[in-house]
Amino acid sequence: MKKAKFASLALAAVLAAGALTGCGGAPSGSPAPAGSAGSAPAASGEKQVIEIAVFEGGLGGEYWEQMMAAYQAEHPNVEFKSTISPKVGEIIRPRIVSGDAPDLLVMTDGDASGLLVSMIKDKALLDITDVFEGPAYDSDTPLKDVILPGYLDSKKFQPYGDGRIYIAPKDCGYSGMVYNKALFETKGWAVPETWDEFFALGDQAKAEGRALFTYQGIYPSYLESLLWPAIADVVGAEGINSIFNYEEGSFNNPGVVSVLANFQKIASGGYLMDGTLALNHTQSQTEMMQGHALFIPNGIWMINEMKDAPREDGFSYGLACAPAAEKGGTRYTLANYGQISIPKDAKNPEGAKDFLRFLYTAQSAQLMAEKSSTVLAIQGGAELAKDYLEPDAYNMFQLGGGVKALFNDFATLPTGSKVDVSQTVFENAMTKLMSEQVTPTECAEIVEKAFAQIRDEQAKLGA
Repeated sequence: MKKAKFASLALAAVLAAGALTGCGGAPSGSPAPAGSAGSAPAASGEKQVIEIAVFEGGLGGEYWEQMMAAYQAEHPNVEFKSTISPKVGEIIRPRIVSGDAPDLLVMTDGDASGLLVSMIKDKALLDITDVFEGPAYDSDTPLKDVILPGYLDSKKFQPYGDGRIYIAPKDCGYSGMVYNKALFETKGWAVPETWDEFFALGDQAKAEGRALFTYQGIYPSYLESLLWPAIADVVGAEGINSIFNYEEGSFNNPGVVSVLANFQKIASGGYLMDGTLALNHTQSQTEMMQGHALFIPNGIWMINEMKDAPREDGFSYGLACAPAAEKGGTRYTLANYGQISIPKDAKNPEGAKDFLRFLYTAQSAQLMAEKSSTVLAIQGGAELAKDYLEPDAYNMFQLGGGVKALFNDFATLPTGSKVDVSQTVFENAMTKLMSEQVTPTECAEIVEKAFAQIRDEQAKLGA
């Protein structure tokens, strides 16, 4: 399944203008001797314990084991205690409720346990702005300047929109439309930049017995990789921000409806692979890899998830952005992320902060790539990871110039809200649109009705 699903979130920061090479770009300078910048109790020689709790997903736990060992090699006075489990949220929640929190928590706000979302709502996370205002671990550069542009500005990491950082970024990546790069090169097909080019390519595909598009019909929230970037292209940063804040009229305006009309055209114009709506994630992804459809919404995690799946001869991964309305228009890609936080009740917050700084070193970036096949969310991260990543994985960080990264972060719902935003948008509205049960305007109204309910809930709570 996807690496990160959205829960309660807010808008999105745009990466610096110019070529977006994923987590690439120039590294922030030659590393100074490790631990040379800043100081912490970890360097004082006093015996201490740092306890970490890590969600163990598809990226595994070996990276964390080795990073703890590397930190201990420099700080022999430090002992780590760790809980690394796919069910870490369920394991840790009772302890957090009782005031016995770990020092470092590694999980996203999309975790099935809902633990991080609850902690955000309860304001149970430590303000870690000082970590990023201070120096990096291996240089004198402010740590905030080492992190990928745009990440720290997002409400994924500033959940209250007050300029204070409570959550740190971990790994990074992008999602969009996955395609067979080798096939496109063999056919001489250009990756479409506009909707007109997208459908024109679909007509060529039809002539060869291929569909233009498929998606994970049973899990329609994968469509977010296409929907939110396509809407942002039309309505801009202000418009997409309005959607993420549930503002009245944000979803049933002409710009959004025009994007929904393109989705309707995929379904009604014969561009959607037959049977798509009945397929799960691995089934639809296998169909695409076998050449039955040109594009599927997904991200870099698909490489590892589908490593044993059958595919066309010579298949290689490529990642395309959502089509823009016009040539030369702004194109967006959905940013993926990992999250690290320090509970407010942590017993050793200063030790946790120093270990957090240690996680943003070149050593960490290379180890993350080697052990987890992903890229640390620092400038130059993709280049540091290049020798350890499969070529397909590295290529999926190279999106070309003029592309902006978007976080699909909806504002936190009121406590006790009866609305599930993801279910409303994708399982209700988009599934009905893609199965031709509703028009684009009716699809938009389904979402608007849910947004109205959220605003009513906010008003009742005085939010």
